[in-house]
Amino acid sequence: MDHGTSEDVPVLIIGGSLVGLSAALLLRMHGIDVLTVERHAGTAINARAGHFQLRTVEILRSAGLEAAVRRKSEEQYPPDGGINNVESLAGREIANYFPNLNAGVDEFSPTVRLFINQDALEPILRTRAEELGARLRYGTECVSLEQDADGVTAVIRDLASGERRPVRAKYVVAADGNRSTTRGLLGIGMHGHGLLSRSITIYFRSEADLGPLLRDRNQGVHYVTNSLLRGFFRLDRSGNAGFLVVNLVGDTSRPEVIAAYPSAPWARVADGITEQRALELLRAAIGVPDIPVVIDNIATWQAEADVADRFQDGRVFLAGDAAHVVPPNGGFGGNTGVQDAHNLAWKLALTLTGVAGPGLLETYDAERRPIGQLTVEQAFTRYVTRVAPYLGTENTQPLVDDFSMEIGYRYNSPAVVLEPGSHPLHEHPRMSKGSPGARAPHVFLDRHGAEVSTLDLFGGNFVLLTRPEGRAWHDVALAAAKEFGVALDAHVVGGADLTDAGDQFPEAYGISPSGAVIVRPDGFVGWRAVAAADAPEQTLRQVFQSLLCREDGKP
Repeated sequence: MDHGTSEDVPVLIIGGSLVGLSAALLLRMHGIDVLTVERHAGTAINARAGHFQLRTVEILRSAGLEAAVRRKSEEQYPPDGGINNVESLAGREIANYFPNLNAGVDEFSPTVRLFINQDALEPILRTRAEELGARLRYGTECVSLEQDADGVTAVIRDLASGERRPVRAKYVVAADGNRSTTRGLLGIGMHGHGLLSRSITIYFRSEADLGPLLRDRNQGVHYVTNSLLRGFFRLDRSGNAGFLVVNLVGDTSRPEVIAAYPSAPWARVADGITEQRALELLRAAIGVPDIPVVIDNIATWQAEADVADRFQDGRVFLAGDAAHVVPPNGGFGGNTGVQDAHNLAWKLALTLTGVAGPGLLETYDAERRPIGQLTVEQAFTRYVTRVAPYLGTENTQPLVDDFSMEIGYRYNSPAVVLEPGSHPLHEHPRMSKGSPGARAPHVFLDRHGAEVSTLDLFGGNFVLLTRPEGRAWHDVALAAAKEFGVALDAHVVGGADLTDAGDQFPEAYGISPSGAVIVRPDGFVGWRAVAAADAPEQTLRQVFQSLLCREDGKP
């Protein structure tokens, strides 16, 4: 029975796994009250979403969690594991995709890529979100949503008691997974490549030492390709436990194999799976007959490659797997979801506080849906080339390098003051040079004897960066920001507080010494003046009007 009195909250988050927890944490960092409901009893219990990319770790860094996450990661996995393809752990190496996961990373980021199991990461996110005041309610599901001009009325149900209670929210973030009930309630469709395989994940322990089988291979992700299966291993630091994902069974290299997925028998791994069959596949992937292993669990799931037709429906926003579903190849799924939350959080905060215009929230779909589409296609390309070459490459996009995918994707929306010329969806971070729409580049600076990255200056407010020669921008930028009611942090790079010993900042951001850059709260460049302007007061008013989507132009 519904209770008549509703619980009011600015933002209701449906789903309390990786993406929902990230959204709650990031919204609380912006001072927004949130209620998160999650139908499961607690955080993740399986080792999912283990590969965390540069941009995601940078977001964790901005939340003050990088050190804790890296410590937990190093308890589980070697810090610089590689990604290769083998006949089996005991067999020959077929290909080596990344000998070292973090080769070349230090040129572009103060962080590193890392492996950490989702069941180890989520408690860290949960603890921090609760420390900041987020309300998290487990064992609770959302059963209905009704929107009106002023907000959303949801009904949530306690799964243990069956009690239903209305919740009134200004906005809703739907982070309820690839089978999103919210997406279904809104009637939002999906499109893409659809179902690729009915896969399984085998969680196991070995009574024998698997370490010697790896020989000198850098331990990270080991794809397995042989006549019995295609999938990949993740072994923990001991080398004696982990999981094996199996996407396909049988010899899919035979000439008579056709691209009749997912009805083809080799793609229906999960159908009728037994522990004995899983044991056969596990031993075939290890490459040692009768090796003593114990299976702890077998999870069945579907590998898919689809994106939602839209990411926004009125006051409801899709994030994570509710918005885009990808196969695990490339490790994009969880990362893309955290980045969805990061893009949305500051926009919700400025809208709720009345600083932004109504169009700012519309830029979430404009910015994140093209990236979601790109990610789906790139994950599909990696699935085909690494796991299912029998599908052929006719329907795949050319492979985009990982640096461009992780920190080179760009936003082209009204919330960016774009410069003349072409506006690609992605480019290598070595090429972006601080252009509007790109992630602000990393440069190490010295702040009172401590090394900081430019990235450490972002995450809360808008940020103005200049050299001492461009200091004239400061007073007019601060005045314009004050008129629009927006918080602005103004920094002089190369001044007394932030020393730029190598004088790297101007080149990295593509400006002259008299130029200026404004970085959005999500760390993306919103506007840039390569050199000093003749009428900076008028320029900066127009800039904030655009960045905040204030169509009326009034402060």
